Amino acid sequence: MRRRGGALLMALLLALYLVVLGQRAVLFILTGIPVAVALGIALLVLPLLGAWALVREVLFGIRAEALGGRLGAEGGLPEEELPLRPSGRFERPAADAAFPRYKAEVEAAPTDWRAWYRLGLAYDASGDRRRARQAVRNAIQLSRGGTLED
Repeated sequence: MRRRGGALLMALLLALYLVVLGQRAVLFILTGIPVAVALGIALLVLPLLGAWALVREVLFGIRAEALGGRLGAEGGLPEEELPLRPSGRFERPAADAAFPRYKAEVEAAPTDWRAWYRLGLAYDASGDRRRARQAVRNAIQLSRGGTLED
């Protein structure tokens, strides 16, 4: 719950920043001075990109959480009790030892979103956030009836 609250706070702060930046960009454009107009147009691109990224990440979080809830309701979440470091993260050697099982599960059933979601959890436990997010993205895509692109 703390993570969700922190993510919501950061999203709200970013949205506020994007609004203020967008207002400043419009003010630059309204001056009519060529350099200021060019700067204003450039500043408008940043809030648009930021808003796109914010929406994309929020949707990813909502969809990933929904899939996790669905998998949990089915009883399909991993049941290993991995030891934790004082920081609350999993101990890397224990997470790495559990990882091959989930990788083999995806290799055996590459179109099963459940296997991809569990692989994402395994990547996250091993500390590989980039691959964890990609595996969960694959799970989301497959759960929505899509196919994976190579």
